[in-house]
Amino acid sequence: MAKTDFPVEIRDLVIPGTSGRYVYHCLGCGRDWSIEDLLYTCPECRSVLLIEDREWDRLKKVPGRAWRQLFDYRKMVDHPSLNGIFLYYELIAPVIPLEDVICLGEGHTPVVEANEILQDWVGMQFYVKNDGQNPSASFKDRGMAAAFSYINYAMKRRGLDSVLAICASTGDTSASAALYASYLGKKVKSVVLLPHGKVTPQQLAQPLSNGATVLEIPGVFDDCMKIVEFLADNYPVALLNSKNAWRIKGQESYSYELAQAFNYDLGNHTVVAPIGNAGNITAIISGFLNLYDLGIIDSLPRILGVQSEHANPVYRYYLEPEACNRRFEPVKVRPSVAQAAMIGNPVSMPRVIYLVEKYREIGGYESFLVEEVKEQEIMESMLVANRNGHIVCTQGGEGIAGLRKALKRGIIDRSGVAVVDSTAHVLKFLVFQEKYFTDSFEPEFEIETRESLKNRPRYVCPPDLEKTPADGGVLTEEEFELFVRRTAIEIARILNIDNKG
Repeated sequence: MAKTDFPVEIRDLVIPGTSGRYVYHCLGCGRDWSIEDLLYTCPECRSVLLIEDREWDRLKKVPGRAWRQLFDYRKMVDHPSLNGIFLYYELIAPVIPLEDVICLGEGHTPVVEANEILQDWVGMQFYVKNDGQNPSASFKDRGMAAAFSYINYAMKRRGLDSVLAICASTGDTSASAALYASYLGKKVKSVVLLPHGKVTPQQLAQPLSNGATVLEIPGVFDDCMKIVEFLADNYPVALLNSKNAWRIKGQESYSYELAQAFNYDLGNHTVVAPIGNAGNITAIISGFLNLYDLGIIDSLPRILGVQSEHANPVYRYYLEPEACNRRFEPVKVRPSVAQAAMIGNPVSMPRVIYLVEKYREIGGYESFLVEEVKEQEIMESMLVANRNGHIVCTQGGEGIAGLRKALKRGIIDRSGVAVVDSTAHVLKFLVFQEKYFTDSFEPEFEIETRESLKNRPRYVCPPDLEKTPADGGVLTEEEFELFVRRTAIEIARILNIDNKG
């Protein structure tokens, strides 16, 4: 679509130029720091940072209606830097020139309404946003697109030939970081730290295939994170976990896409997201606050965060209704099928605390809630959803389980609409499906399998056949016809169907 075909009032905004004044803002001491250096914590007090635009008010000069029109029309623009999450360029990172933006096709994942069976099982009308259909099969690509765009931009500005990028991961972060690093070729070397034996084979294969250096550490994710933080504090490396504030900016795109998908009317909606390292829930809250502040949406949706009882520090924190009495305490995690959320000390917790207070000031106390679910409920929710046309991962199952429980407890209105964030693709977590189908879960998972949800292949070979194609030899025409006829009859018997004759 040609620029001249756009409405006059937004024509000059379609292909944006750089703007804004971004800073790292410390949530501890309140100081601002330049984005010239890649910071993860405040140099003064070591607290976590948020990226803020000190010229944000310039965006308010554009009416909310015009922003909605701009984002809708921009989807028709054939510009490689605006095809992904940077369609919302002004809200994500307008200080990065478009030519430095890295886009691998991330974002704009489908929002699929649950069928009637699944909606009845859950208890309300709801949708699943399938972020497993991102390039590396998880929502992490949203944040990596922003983080690596910044790295690409910063390297050019500072004349750097190469960067060592490092992250700790439960699987999805490492896959995404390795993918985006490999796109930049020899300019970025990717190193990932994984907890030994606690990443699925499918997730482990991803950073290996993209050429990353994979280091397995004895312990859990929280232990890997401490090592990565030490490296980032003491060595010249680029940290790519959600402690990196650029990751949060990219993941805000989830909220922008949801608003656009529902025609910017979210007043009757509940957005359900699993909580692990708390980067995603931080970005979702921040994204909706940005949209509201610019008048792009008129009301905030309710946000429901969900945690397994095996890794529930955020849930425990918000059990106390009075903010002045809350004290955050990390927990020792237990094995969980929702591996990406198996984090006992989320690095973004200070961001959550800060943003939830802002969110509740506008939307009321119940605009942000946290629910806790059992491992049993997570697995069954994933299996039931995928038997009804979805591709949700265990974290998506966690979200569906949380929505069911919240409905049963009456804290969510059944007359509304919910959207569940399935953060990754089910194919990443097939090991847990296999454990369920073969009844081989270790006791610490606390999962009892149900025959009605199991599914296994059945070997069909009539016992009276003397020869089959599997025997290695060449069957005669008569032998092959006998094999086809007898096998088809046996399948018909299994399926309980009658001959048409």
